[in-house]
Amino acid sequence: MEKRLIWDIPTRLFHWLLVACIVAQYLTAEVFDAIAWHFKIGYFTLGLILFRLLWGFVGTTYARFSQFLAGPGKVLSYAKTVTNPNSEEHAGHNPMGGWMVIVLLLLVALQGISGLFIGDDIINNGPYYDAVSEATRDTMNTIHHTAFNILLAAIALHIIAVVFYARFKKQLLVPAMVHGKKPTTEPGITSSRLLLAVVLVIIVIAAMYYAIEIAPPAPAVDADMYY
Repeated sequence: MEKRLIWDIPTRLFHWLLVACIVAQYLTAEVFDAIAWHFKIGYFTLGLILFRLLWGFVGTTYARFSQFLAGPGKVLSYAKTVTNPNSEEHAGHNPMGGWMVIVLLLLVALQGISGLFIGDDIINNGPYYDAVSEATRDTMNTIHHTAFNILLAAIALHIIAVVFYARFKKQLLVPAMVHGKKPTTEPGITSSRLLLAVVLVIIVIAAMYYAIEIAPPAPAVDADMYY
């Protein structure tokens, strides 16, 4: 089969930047205790998720949700062929992998959004820390940590699947997400639509700046600090 361009440049950049952000988030919280950077990287990660959600509607063929989100029937049919080493290879995400993408996006988004409402009890608070009650902050804190534990499990499952496809089914998923090409009989894409991607990046930056710097309420001032 001829190798054809499947994954556009924005999709590939998103994928590897998200990997870097997740690693950095773990290191800044669990290894280096660099919470200020943890917050900043979290905002960047939320921006990445927002971009990918938009790109899922207006991006190239195989990046669109409409292309890789299949119904229960197709997912079940595909699941029955997983152990067949000669099963058909999909140009984009397969029916099971497509839903794994959604799960990962939702988990990262859930962790990022919950982080906007919590603090470290010292000096670093999310921009909406003062917009909610203490009970809500406690709930968000629980969601933040629980979502990350579930995310780690989902990432482990994702890595296992990538190794399984490479060793058992001889389908190399990682190289394709580097150079963008896969051997397939399906038509490839002709452009990465970079101009549109740049426009979306500008929109995302503006939206994140508003959400983080403009929209949040002013931090509460402790009256005791004046005595």
